[in-house]
This record gives sequence, C-alpha cells and structure tokens, in this order.
Amino acid sequence: MDENRKLEDELIDAWVLLTSTLKNTRLTNGMIYNEAIIMLFAYRKYRTDGEEAISFREIADKTKMAKSLVNRTIDALVGKNLLERVAGQDRRTTYVRPVAKNLSVFLNVHRQSLALAHTIVGIIGEEDAEAFVRLSQKIVDAKPLSD
Repeated sequence: MDENRKLEDELIDAWVLLTSTLKNTRLTNGMIYNEAIIMLFAYRKYRTDGEEAISFREIADKTKMAKSLVNRTIDALVGKNLLERVAGQDRRTTYVRPVAKNLSVFLNVHRQSLALAHTIVGIIGEEDAEAFVRLSQKIVDAKPLSD
C-alpha cells in the first residue's frame, strides 16, 4: 500500500472513530440533533442583540441540511415554542429567532456541548484544539468537497 493510500485510510478511520465517539456521548442530549443544530445557529444570531433573526436560507447554508429538512425541523421547533417566525424587510424570506422565555431548554443542551468541548480541549490542549478548528474550517470552506 502506498503512503498516500495509507494516510487516506487512517484519515477515514480517525473520522469514523471521532464521529462515533461524539455521537455516543449524546452531544445534544435532551433535544433531537437537527433541532439542537438549528437552535445553535439561531441562538448565535439572536445573542448579538436579543432581536436578531436568521433566515431559513442562512440556516440551510450553514448546516448543509436540505431545505425540506430545515423546514420540517423549524416547524417542529415552532411547535415546541422554541423558535418563532418573524417578518423581515423582504417578505419573500422567512426568518426565525429563539423564543426568549423558552431559551433555557436549548441552553441546557448547549451547556452539555460546551462541557464536552472543554473536556476535549483538556485532552488535546489549546494549541491542538485551535488547529482542529482551523483545519475543520478549511475543510468546510473547500467547495465542492466532493464531486
């Protein structure tokens, strides 16, 4: 086996082991995974000033979820009174933001995610954590990743 193939095999093994480890730690314990991910992006936008809303399109772009899945998941979050639809200047675009009085539901899940991230930083150190973030972003920014 040539060196490149060995590295590619090791990369796939590392990816599978890492994603399995993260999945089995129940990163979003207490919420459905897709709901927690959408709430994360809505919360990040909202926490800038407590009013800011995020568009469906921006959520789909950031999460790489199909628009139909984004719609279904947002409908579920609206039904649970965790997100609310808000009008924007462009009436053709739909926006959502967290329902402030129910934000604690998401924040409890988010605290668990932050605790896991803190544990990981403790294991690999700040320098490797920063490198992981930088390399992950580099992979995300590569368009298209696969053809």
